[in-house]
Amino acid sequence: MHAVFYLLLAASLTRYLLRHPWEGRSPWILVLCAVLTVLYAVGAVSGPRVAPRRLAWLGGVVVVWMVLVILAPSFAWCAVPLFYTGLRTLPERAAIPLVALLTAFVVGAQLRLSHRDFDPDLVVGPPAVAAIATAVFVHAQRLAARQRALIDDLIRTRRELAATERREGTLAERQRLSMEIHDTLAQGLSSQRMLLQAAERTWDGDPPAARTHVRTAASIAEHNLAEARRFVHDLAPADLAEGGSLEAALSRLAARESAGFRADGTPLALPDRVQSALVRIAQGALANVREHAGASTAALTLSYLDDQVLLDVADDGRGFTPSATAPPGARGHGLPAIEARVRQLGGTLTIESAPGEGTVLSVAIPLTTPLREHR
Repeated sequence: MHAVFYLLLAASLTRYLLRHPWEGRSPWILVLCAVLTVLYAVGAVSGPRVAPRRLAWLGGVVVVWMVLVILAPSFAWCAVPLFYTGLRTLPERAAIPLVALLTAFVVGAQLRLSHRDFDPDLVVGPPAVAAIATAVFVHAQRLAARQRALIDDLIRTRRELAATERREGTLAERQRLSMEIHDTLAQGLSSQRMLLQAAERTWDGDPPAARTHVRTAASIAEHNLAEARRFVHDLAPADLAEGGSLEAALSRLAARESAGFRADGTPLALPDRVQSALVRIAQGALANVREHAGASTAALTLSYLDDQVLLDVADDGRGFTPSATAPPGARGHGLPAIEARVRQLGGTLTIESAPGEGTVLSVAIPLTTPLREHR
């Protein structure tokens, strides 16, 4: 639009000089053209912001152009770019009267140039052009405003979604941390407390047994320290890191908890996250047996089937009603943590128990095709 303005201004000046090689008003027209060129260039650089200086600039451009049209009607068609300048600078209610004023000057200039009888086209044409130009600009501005509002909404929604995702991620991480602490550090500390209490009870009557309890507690503390370090670095359970295989990790865990262990079927290469989850599930289940079941024996069974891997934890303790949310006396994250881990792996958790008849906790993890590879 700026280029069109300069082109029309140059064409109007050329037409005037060709029709009127030199007249008394020619110097004024040249000076006014130069002033208008400079004024318009200043406004083109400063942009369409509405401010007192900007309004003063627009008023100066319009006044200089009107004087030019009065002196030389051929400058009338420079009004078309000025339509858009006014519409971009002023609010819509103020810009439309300005367009009407500019259009009136164009009509008057065309009538002066016609040198003929009254021509309706000269009266109807410029207002029609002005109306179309104004309508197109106003429609485009409204579309742009709606688009900006939509973009603002999208940006705000994206920020809200990002904040929600951060909150959900924080909550998920907190849940993960609570499960990890429950299945590792809390269980180890509980075992140490029980062993130290037993050592205190037998310290005078049976010193060898007391020392055995203390050594076992120290061993658990060492294992807990290794778990804490791996926990901080988000690594696999210490039992997996020590021996490498899932069967060896579960066997060591069962030995520490004085439980039996058996593996059935042909071992499969399971993903690290599945192996870690199964070890954590076994830790949580055996901790529940130790703290709440009052069992004399417990057993871990790992079974490999064609389409799934099973982990069973059985005890001969007091049992409970499976419909209850937790065994009697249970607290904390025991079963909820196990359920959450199983759900993350897309598996199923089954609990068979009855008061006085022990408990069997069974976890089934489905195997996808890429996982079913023999070691």
